[in-house]
Amino acid sequence: MIERYTRPEMGRIWEPENIFSKWLDVEIAACEAMAHEGLIPEAAVENIRQKAGFSVERIQEIEEETKHDVIAFLTNVAEKVGPDSRFIHLGLTSSDILDTSLALLLREAMEIIIRGVSEFMEVLRDRSMEHKHTVMIGRSHGVHAEPITFGLKLALWYSEMRRNLARLNSALEVISYGKLSGAVGTFANVSPRVESFVCRKLGLKPAEISTQIVQRDRHAQYFTALAILAGTLEKIAVEIRHLQRTEVLEAEEPFSKGQKGSSAMPHKKNPIGSENISGLARIVRTNSLAAMENMALWHERDISHSSVERVIGPDSTILIDFMLHRLKGIIKGLVVHPDRMKENLARTKGLIFSQQLLMRLAEKGLERQAAYVMVQRNAMKVWDSDREFKELILEDQDIRGYLSEAEIEEIFDLGYHLKHVDEILERVFRP
Repeated sequence: MIERYTRPEMGRIWEPENIFSKWLDVEIAACEAMAHEGLIPEAAVENIRQKAGFSVERIQEIEEETKHDVIAFLTNVAEKVGPDSRFIHLGLTSSDILDTSLALLLREAMEIIIRGVSEFMEVLRDRSMEHKHTVMIGRSHGVHAEPITFGLKLALWYSEMRRNLARLNSALEVISYGKLSGAVGTFANVSPRVESFVCRKLGLKPAEISTQIVQRDRHAQYFTALAILAGTLEKIAVEIRHLQRTEVLEAEEPFSKGQKGSSAMPHKKNPIGSENISGLARIVRTNSLAAMENMALWHERDISHSSVERVIGPDSTILIDFMLHRLKGIIKGLVVHPDRMKENLARTKGLIFSQQLLMRLAEKGLERQAAYVMVQRNAMKVWDSDREFKELILEDQDIRGYLSEAEIEEIFDLGYHLKHVDEILERVFRP
């Protein structure tokens, strides 16, 4: 399905207008700091505040000639400010502006993502409580194991999203650092006090030490946190895709009026939203590897990281924002089929109670391995025949030597598996 990106709040962060606005914020704050230090006239700063501006079109025009975006930006700003523009960018290097403004952009994006995660978690919690007693089969290796509830499955996702939220908040703190320490980080032309002033004004912290750049382990942590989040979203999406398989059909994505599933087969309802999330997660993961590759730069800085970040910054944040919004909608509208869950639960004819039987025989004094053999031989008959497991157990004289009919009936009780559901959910959703 072709779908346009419809989340403009995140997209606007990476528009040239907003990026250049952040550059200007840093430059003006630097002028104010220098005036505070007595390095440039207050009157010049006031003039810069009033007149400083830019034109995206003009910057692009100048960059065609200069082949340098920051110089093109400064040239355009100077055209608007006039003679006092000589005080703009005084003693600074391009990365002082680029890295400090990138921190502002990434912070702005992360705040939107964190809000999106919180909203998604609310939907997961609501649906978990709705289905806390909706019984279904739990699977391991894709094979029926023992009963769970659909509410537990949703609660598990909620719990993982809470860990993602903690990682995102940590990444937000780590990325919220700026630098104005000059060409190699020695503050040769600008005082550390200027850096502290600018960062404080912009809501950042000054990097305790830097080279020409803020060190890229910070950015690697940021994009890795996004990649792990993408992994969780894909994990949920893959589960939905499995549950929507025709042979399973325990849950399915919402299918809107007029929606089409296939150009060839009118009957099709496909989990396209979840498949889309699985695909996009691959991009976000790949971008985190690129961010880690950016850590090893030459000496005090080279420019190899710059081109990478111009791609992965917008791509990863926009994609994560989109994926969160899409999956929230899928979970909110997810069609759950409790009757189908019960039908699938009975598909293995009672084999899901095998562990209970094994434990009860052991409690009766039978050596565990001997008990395992007794239970397994009957279980294998179920796989190979159309008989119910309980029927076979009731007929097995070896087992009947240890268990009465009433005790066997008690073993085949679904409630045994679900007695702690409320307690588990209380642990997950405890404030």
